[in-house]
Amino acid sequence: MSFSLRHVRYFVAVAEAGSISGAARHLSISQSAVTEAVKALEDDLGAALLERSGRGVALTHRGQLFLRHAGRILSAVADARQTRAEEDALTGELHLGASSLVAGYILADLLGRFRRAYPGVTVAAFEDIGEYLEHLLINGELDVAVMVLSRLRESAALETRIIEQSSQRLWLPLGHALAAREAVSLADVANEPQIVLAVDEIQESAEALWRERGLRPEIAFRTRSVEAVRSLVATGAGVAVLPDLVYRPWSLEGDRIEARPTVETLPPVRVGVVWRRGSRLSGPAARFLDVVLPEGQRGDGAPAT
Repeated sequence: MSFSLRHVRYFVAVAEAGSISGAARHLSISQSAVTEAVKALEDDLGAALLERSGRGVALTHRGQLFLRHAGRILSAVADARQTRAEEDALTGELHLGASSLVAGYILADLLGRFRRAYPGVTVAAFEDIGEYLEHLLINGELDVAVMVLSRLRESAALETRIIEQSSQRLWLPLGHALAAREAVSLADVANEPQIVLAVDEIQESAEALWRERGLRPEIAFRTRSVEAVRSLVATGAGVAVLPDLVYRPWSLEGDRIEARPTVETLPPVRVGVVWRRGSRLSGPAARFLDVVLPEGQRGDGAPAT
């Protein structure tokens, strides 16, 4: 049987007291409970940790080595409990903005992680287009926003950190001639009618992509619904170039959708968290960044004291 945290605590108490009886008095338990715990620890580790004598106990060499580990174990557990207590004690409100693509495909996971970590914080989430979210951030009406970063209008006034990068691929209906290729050139894609997703600057990015290459594909349909794009592509109404973030191999009707990379390297769609540059974040906002960003990537925006 593996040793428990209780075994470790009892062993440290014996080492500090220098005797089983002294440890038992300190812990307010019986001597037999301490003895059994130390014996279980020794059995699990396969080594004697104490040398017993009439005057008490002394640590063996292995006991001295394990005492160092035990101290680190108990310290780590204490830190974890303190952190959990601070998380449970955090209250207040987080004013969070999200753009449409983020709201549909990323926000639920981020909010779930944050609410599990900080259940005492009330989250007021708001969805809108990126340009308006920037306006709200600059005016201090939002603490942070999660959005596509490719087309920020007020980048000089905003701090950003990337949460996710999503490659772009060509979506095709099952059996399409281009699906037989391992990669498809944009020139060939431009000969196909296009289904355009008009959310979160995706349309603007696509238009810039074609413009830079001197191509003018026919637009068959524009929509703000990813599900509509899937259905239209799957039934052969056109093709689409979209990020893997929203790719699913089936439409709602159960028709197959193929995805192929392009010969040309397409810029990834970057989703990130955004806040006003130089602002002093509230406790809930700072903790939200801690949850959604990799360690050490938060940068500016220390929490308010």
